[in-house]
Amino acid sequence: MTQEQPGSPAGDVYDWYTRGLELLNSGNARAASLVLQRVVAAEPQSRAAREALARAEFDSGEFAAARGLFAANLAADPTDDYAAFGVGLCSSRLGDHRIAVEHLAMAVAMRPGNHHYSTALRAARARAQ
Repeated sequence: MTQEQPGSPAGDVYDWYTRGLELLNSGNARAASLVLQRVVAAEPQSRAAREALARAEFDSGEFAAARGLFAANLAADPTDDYAAFGVGLCSSRLGDHRIAVEHLAMAVAMRPGNHHYSTALRAARARAQ
């Protein structure tokens, strides 16, 4: 049985995670972020939880926070093309075009057929000029 703390969401960590994803997928990124922060606090090594929170932070315009979460996933798994893509997109939004190009190029190299990655890389290179 899960003992609930005052102010915490109902259920267990997995329930929080699925609720956070539901909120994110329905366009409620800020609420998703609040729930997913609890998940990451409870399961700090979970790359899936960090990725979901990074997506929620990105969609909420919290690009520095999102970049940190994507970077943590990339550090945990240097072959995580989506994490490299996330670091690149966040860096681009933060105006750090050199870092954006570097990470987006890495994502494209890892998954060359991904149209989203190559489009983002072309845009970042254009802004870096």
